[in-house]
Amino acid sequence: MNRLSKGKRVSGELRNEVQQSFVERYEAGESIRSLAAECGRSYGFVQGLLKDAGVTFRQRGGARSPKKDTDGESAAASMAAS
Repeated sequence: MNRLSKGKRVSGELRNEVQQSFVERYEAGESIRSLAAECGRSYGFVQGLLKDAGVTFRQRGGARSPKKDTDGESAAASMAAS
């Protein structure tokens, strides 16, 4: 995607094209921050377009490892051993 001029209004057919591109790429796993950096616009701009498109946002932070007990075992492993 080409960089969008900062401060220039994105409307009409261009807005629809940009929005569809962002939706496809976000749903394929790209982050809002990477989309914003590539197009030269703010995080809020990209998030707003995705929100207007009805996208369900992912939770922040990515995958989490299982919590560890004080003895070093994962909580899931200690429950399975019980």
